[in-house]
Amino acid sequence: MATYKELLAQQKALEDAIKAARAHEGSDAIKAAREIVEAFGLTEDDVFGGAKTRKASRAKGGTVAVKYQDPESGKTWTGRGKPPLWIAGKEREQFAV
Repeated sequence: MATYKELLAQQKALEDAIKAARAHEGSDAIKAAREIVEAFGLTEDDVFGGAKTRKASRAKGGTVAVKYQDPESGKTWTGRGKPPLWIAGKEREQFAV
């Protein structure tokens, strides 16, 4: 069985490998998306929805104030809906804004 320090070192190595893979695969995904947009002559409205979609989403209601923030990544959560992975199963007071 590995020691605590060895497991922490493995965790750090895995996190670094995950970040590198995400960056590499993310750039490949962006490249592929750009090629598709160019090949089909798509506009921003085609990809992300036009003015109708934006107006409809605003009509649903106002924005909700942020209640929690991840100190490591800076990601936020309003406390509504399914909790994100960085806060799930943890004491929420430590993430309160």
